Amino acid sequence: MISFEEARAIVLDNVQVAPKTRVKLEKLQGSVLGEPVLASYDLPHFDNSAVDGFAVCLPDVLNAAESSPVEMPIAGEIRAGDAISGPMPSGSVYKIFTGAPLPEGADAVVMREYCVENGQSVKIGRCPRSGDNVRRRGEEFLRGKQILPDGIRVTPSVIGLLASLGQASFMVHKKPTVAIVSTGNELLKPGKNLTSGKIYDSNSFALTAALEALGLDEFLPLHCREDVNETRKVLGLALDFADVVITAGGVSVGDHDYVKPVLEELGVKTLVYKVAMKPGKPLYFGLSSLNKKGKRQYIFGLPGNPVSALVTFHQIVRPAILKIMGDTGENSARLPDRFKATLQSDIKRLPGDRLEFVRAVVSTKNGDLVADTCEGQDSHMMGGLALANALIVLPVGSSGAAANDRVDVVLLNWHS
Repeated sequence: MISFEEARAIVLDNVQVAPKTRVKLEKLQGSVLGEPVLASYDLPHFDNSAVDGFAVCLPDVLNAAESSPVEMPIAGEIRAGDAISGPMPSGSVYKIFTGAPLPEGADAVVMREYCVENGQSVKIGRCPRSGDNVRRRGEEFLRGKQILPDGIRVTPSVIGLLASLGQASFMVHKKPTVAIVSTGNELLKPGKNLTSGKIYDSNSFALTAALEALGLDEFLPLHCREDVNETRKVLGLALDFADVVITAGGVSVGDHDYVKPVLEELGVKTLVYKVAMKPGKPLYFGLSSLNKKGKRQYIFGLPGNPVSALVTFHQIVRPAILKIMGDTGENSARLPDRFKATLQSDIKRLPGDRLEFVRAVVSTKNGDLVADTCEGQDSHMMGGLALANALIVLPVGSSGAAANDRVDVVLLNWHS
């Protein structure tokens, strides 16, 4: 049995960032940028109006005030998308709308709230400062400037930025395909009648949801009974399909736990087996031999208990998936892995040789982060994990913690 920190280090040292591929804009959501985003032109591309109003030359409106407005003829109207040519006619204004190009020679735009339009003329009731209500060319980014580094997760705002730069597609790291194998004779698909000795399969649905939250979208859900030949067949199908294989159950030391020996029989090299963490001791990680496509695959064997499966996914598999996707954390906006919170009630446990993750709800109280433990901490009790937004980390050898202690807390962040 190895420590949690050692296990995670082995996993992250052995998974590699996926190669880059070009993906259309409408399919980018959830990917990770494979190259920096550079301004392909000055942004804004031209001087334009930030408001609806009237474009003016300052010398013409120096004496304008609410009590003594300056009346001038309207030379024309400029809307967003219009092309204009020629300078502003002296002694006149242009009626202009938000986003419309500023005519040559105009110094500012006076908001229409300070103007009274009267047919072909307008009374200007305020003298603006130079540049008022004008978006200047290149004031946000000049052509060639880096806007975003690589390694950034693609969000709706990133897609909007790329679209505004005219990018119809962009280089991102390829998302891995994933096979999810749930094991056990007792499992039923939700929706079927529950009979004696059976339970509903929650792991395959929970793990698929966790992977979708990270932006993945190619899955192969599989199930195998506790039979060595069926385990061999199903794991073979998983390895034929996926870059990453995640199994739930069948990795402990029971008479019918076939996952580890079958994986090794199929050429998978075991790198991690049994981790000093609670929940999640029977955790497996291995590397396949090169497959037919010349690729090496990553295999994670998670415990079958639902809480253990999700906690080990969050703490071990999730950071590995993020690295494969190109989100190494160097340019990421992710929250820190751990932070401190004040414990609200005692946690009592017998000192042990495993790092323990306690389900909790973290909130603010009088400006401080506080942590309340959830009811039901056993590895089969999903209610507490469903409520939890964090995990309290109790170190190896700890006998618990007392109310008002400052404890280490890991945020349960399923989306990045």
